[in-house]
Order: sequence, then structure tokens, then C-alpha cells
Amino acid sequence: MVKAILEFKSAWEGRPDNKKPRTTKSICADIGEALVSFANADGGAILIGVEDDGTITGIPHSDEDIQTMLNSIHTHIYHNQQIPLNNANKLVLDNKTILYFSVNKGTTMIYQLPDGRCVRRKDKSTMPASVDQIQFERQEIKSREYDSQFVDGAMVTDLDVKLLQGIADQYIKGLSIERYLQQIGLAEYAQNGLRLKRATLLLFAVDINRWHPRCQVRFLKVNGNTLDAAPNYNVITDDLVTGNIFELVIKSWEHLRSYLAYKTEFGANSQFEQKYIYPEDAVREAILNAIAHRDYSIANAIEIYIFNDRMEIKSPGALISTLTIKNLYELEGSHESRNSLIARVLRENKLMRELGEGMKRIFSLMQEQELQKPELYSNGLWFRVTLSNKTIFNTKQVEWLQQFDKYNLTKIKSKLSY
Repeated sequence: MVKAILEFKSAWEGRPDNKKPRTTKSICADIGEALVSFANADGGAILIGVEDDGTITGIPHSDEDIQTMLNSIHTHIYHNQQIPLNNANKLVLDNKTILYFSVNKGTTMIYQLPDGRCVRRKDKSTMPASVDQIQFERQEIKSREYDSQFVDGAMVTDLDVKLLQGIADQYIKGLSIERYLQQIGLAEYAQNGLRLKRATLLLFAVDINRWHPRCQVRFLKVNGNTLDAAPNYNVITDDLVTGNIFELVIKSWEHLRSYLAYKTEFGANSQFEQKYIYPEDAVREAILNAIAHRDYSIANAIEIYIFNDRMEIKSPGALISTLTIKNLYELEGSHESRNSLIARVLRENKLMRELGEGMKRIFSLMQEQELQKPELYSNGLWFRVTLSNKTIFNTKQVEWLQQFDKYNLTKIKSKLSY
């Protein structure tokens, strides 16, 4: 738990031997700025009439001025915003009048000063802040906590018991489902029995729609290389797959395979073979990454767009702040999971790698097939991986290489540089 900050503000100004009351206007500005900065951070409190060392010196102003200070919770906050106020009280300590204000951490909006500026408390300082940045950070915190939150009313009978028992037996033969869930961090015992976390339901729920109606993957087959709006809307098929995460991994891959264009090649056994234009394992890895690392606190589905020249896999939630697109492009194995419990279960059941390792594999597989480098993109709302079915060679190079097709030569495996 973050401890709220308590700040002291004097109602006096000037040299120690020549103090005079501060203007009411400046004190009101201090109150407004402190409350906005606290509400945009983790909450806090401010005492007016107390020196930095804790000495109570009081407020020497008139009752009218003091009432003006109390009203600053309205007058010195952006128009129509109501901060999450706990206290705005006039107190008397040591026969001196002081004012006490306290606010909680804001959760429903970002708060601003009357001139539109946004500030936030950082350590002991009030710092300028971007509304977008605060929103991003709040969403990231929410998304990181989502899979570890307990769900009231959820019971083991809501889970796929057969699947769970098989996984528990692989973990330790004969281990009960309840003990497995505790061992892996997916549940805890309380006075009222076993409490399940969101990750447990996302992974194993029998009726996932009851717990997360957007645990889904949407497949859109586009006729062309661009998505057009009405009246030229060019989506040929629009299908949806739903299920808990284990089901979604299997169903999504089975469904996507039917969309993947393939080509016919003369194989090593002198027979024609059907081969996918995209490396199957690269596509499977990209789907797994999307399902495992998406932001489940956002009520949207994963979307997969199949264009003529590429495939785009778009998952809800921005790339987490500890990773950058540059990190992933460098293929150094940088990784961190937003959904730590979900990722742990999938890794231990050998369904996926860490995000960084999975991304390295996608790039490697695309390179082995001499396809263009995957494109990665993230904004404040979603993360996208684009796989192209275009070769890395230009037209003349392809024509030259085709001269050797009749010889059925094998490729020399080497580390090509994109």
C-alpha cells in the first residue's frame, strides 16, 4: 500500500523577523495545486497554517478569507471537476486556526487546474504531467493487476475440471485441483473457502462469457491490401472464436489455418506439396503472444486481419512501459509479461515462450522463409504484429533465382541480416 503524503503550508511569508500574512489568492492556489497533484497520484493531505518543521503558526486571516480558502476545492480546480475529497475542515490547535484538506487517489478522471494544466505528485515535488501519460500509467497498473484479482462467487465447479486435473497431474501426480491452484498462485484459501483469481477463470472457465465476454479472437478476411469503408467495405468474412485461454489457443489456430493462402511446390520426394505462404510456427507464435499478453482489463477481442499481402494480429492494450518496440526489434530477448499468472501457466504447459523469446522465433522463421521482416507497432490502445507474405528479394533477384528451380536445390541455412 502506498502511504499518502502529508504536506505543510505556512499562511505567513517574509523574513523571520518581519512575517506578514500571505495573500488569500496564493494560499488558494497552493491548495488547488496540492489537491490536484495528490488526486493524480496516490492521494494525500495538506495542512494550511503549519510550517515545514511542523510548527503550528496558524492562519491570521479573517473568517471571510478562511471561507474563501475552504471554497478553493471548487474555485481552484478545473471547471466542473470534483476531486475525490475526504476532508476540507477548519481546525483549532494550540489556540490557532488551521485548515486540513485530504483527497484520495483519483480513478475516474485526470484532474486539472483552472488554467487546464495537469500536475502530479512525485516524491515530495509537484511536477507537470501529461493527461495522456497519466491515463496510460493508470491503465497499465490496472492491466497488470487484473489477472491476480480475486473474483467473488467463482468456484472450482465453474472450471474445466477434467482439463485442470490433467494439468495438476502433470505438475505433481495425484495433486488435487485445489492444491494445484494454490501451489501455482491461482487461488487462496479464506474463511469462506477457496478464492479464485481472474487468471484461473480466464484460463479454465467452462463458460468464459460469464467472466469475460471478450475472451475472443476475431478473424476478418479482406479482399485486397487495404480495408475500405462503406459503401466499398471489402471484408469477405468476419468470424469470431470464443473460449477460455486454453480453448482459444487451439480454436484460433485451427480457424486461422483455413484462411491461410498456400502455394504448390515440387517437393524433395518428386511430388507436389501444399505449403503455406506464412511459416506456420511464426503465425502460431504470434497468436499465442497476443492471447497471453493482451490487456484483459479492456473489453475488446483480439483482431486478426488477413489481407492479400499480409496478416495483422492486433491485441488490446499498449506494449507495457518496460518494453519498447526498439527492444523487440533488437531481438535481445527483452521480455516481461503483463499477465504474469497466465504466462506462467502457459509456459509451464509448454504452450508459449516469453514475449521476447517468442518474438525472436517469429523473426527467425520469417527470415528462414526469405520473407520480409515483421512489423511491430504500439499506441496507447493496442499492439500489432504484421507478417508479410512478400519475399525479401526484388523482382530481378526472384527472376534470377527462378532459373535454378528445376535443379531442386536446397537452401543454405545462414543468418541473413534484415
